[in-house]
Amino acid sequence: MAEKEQRVLVSNRKARHNYHILDTLEAGIALLGTEVKSLRQGNANLQDSYAMIRQGEVWLFGMHISPYEHGSVSNHDPRRTRKLLLQRREIRRLFGRVQEKGLALIPLSVYFKGPYAKVELAIARGKRSYDRREAIKQREAKREIAVRMKRSTT
Repeated sequence: MAEKEQRVLVSNRKARHNYHILDTLEAGIALLGTEVKSLRQGNANLQDSYAMIRQGEVWLFGMHISPYEHGSVSNHDPRRTRKLLLQRREIRRLFGRVQEKGLALIPLSVYFKGPYAKVELAIARGKRSYDRREAIKQREAKREIAVRMKRSTT
């Protein structure tokens, strides 16, 4: 079977800066028709969004999908809570992992896989401020080395 095309629409770049990513998984997302149309246009934002397990189901909070510009009165609420579609065993495994102290479910990206909207969820632990500063120092050092290597070859 051929691999379905993936087209990343929105990514949460700050998540990789603010969290240590321990594990990732793919989840479907239950959307309304106008949300799908707006998402296909790239009108979404994952900043400050997170997922939680409530009553045996996984829900996505804080994701903003702008109202569809050609929608009618029945347009959706931009910040409504959306259900994530996972199998029961995946939810049980997630529930066990998230119970550990300091772990959270953070959406990393939203994309279409074939005709279906998917969310890449991460099990993550928050970084401390000194961890973030250290990561910035390492990134700047790598950048400086790359610049010097480029200069020395020319």
